[in-house]
Amino acid sequence: MSRIYRDEDYRPRPNRRGSRPRTKNRPNHDAAVEGLVTAVDRGRYRVVVADGTGASPDDSRSDAATSKVTAVRASHLRKDAVVPGDIVKLVGDTSGSKGSLARLVEITKRRTLLRRSADDTDPTERVIVANVDVMGIVTATEDPEPSFGLIDRALTAAFDAGITPLLIVTKTDLKPADEIIRRFSATGVEIVSSGLSPDGRLTDAAVFDRLHGQISVLIGHSGVGKSTLMNALVPRAERATGHVNDVTGRGRHTSSSAVCLPLDGGGWLVDTPGVRSFGLAHVDRDTLISAFPELVEATAECPRGCTHQADAPGCRLDAWVSEGNAGPGGVSRLKSLRRLLPTTG
Repeated sequence: MSRIYRDEDYRPRPNRRGSRPRTKNRPNHDAAVEGLVTAVDRGRYRVVVADGTGASPDDSRSDAATSKVTAVRASHLRKDAVVPGDIVKLVGDTSGSKGSLARLVEITKRRTLLRRSADDTDPTERVIVANVDVMGIVTATEDPEPSFGLIDRALTAAFDAGITPLLIVTKTDLKPADEIIRRFSATGVEIVSSGLSPDGRLTDAAVFDRLHGQISVLIGHSGVGKSTLMNALVPRAERATGHVNDVTGRGRHTSSSAVCLPLDGGGWLVDTPGVRSFGLAHVDRDTLISAFPELVEATAECPRGCTHQADAPGCRLDAWVSEGNAGPGGVSRLKSLRRLLPTTG
């Protein structure tokens, strides 16, 4: 039998005093200060804040950055990646004094964004660094031997992000860089050698001159001398260095996190942990081809819908390379392109 409800059965909901109505309006942070993220560590962000002279926070001159602030993300940014190189806005205690903690409330528009995926089938992007001008792709001539596959992938990621690539060759005292220069001579990518003295100092200023005044990032396999180069460019960096495993030929991961450090006289340099792979799941087909500039002209003469593989009817690439139009490294570069094409959309 159903119950009959009367007026006296009604029980009003208790009034919740002190509760605030929900709103979609965000607080106004007009007074927020801008800063450059230099390191990320377990939910804490190290940010260099510019002084009040109007200097940009990514200016590393000693008179342009006066405080190093520790900050946490605001709740509305918890799903957004914050990486070294990001220009962010902070509120709260931005004094940088011991024990102080600011709140990161905004990530400003990024000029460039370097990304990679775990592998070519993983749709999840890993953001590495933001607002970079130059990507220094570090490779050794020997111990370990050059990984041309990684170099080609890093070049592709640089083209995709709109970052200028720079090929930095280390350990030329063990073996000349002839093979590396031969392979990439027709790409238009600048190649510099990082000569180091026995005490770890630069014997050639070419690398420093090329990175000076810009935000740059170093990418490379473990063991290629990336951290050693970082220590030579920024002596106070004190990045740990390791050795190459005699059995696997691979280096140890001596850098465990990305860190952004100032170059003397201007500029910032980001050192990243050594990478084993550089997935390109986020890169489309046209961008991949553009990362092989010595082959692009030939693809324009291919039939519509050409796969550019060796068995593709009418593909112009093989003839282009055999005629010497792609330079002395054309054959190996074409093989690399064909390996990478199936990984793109």
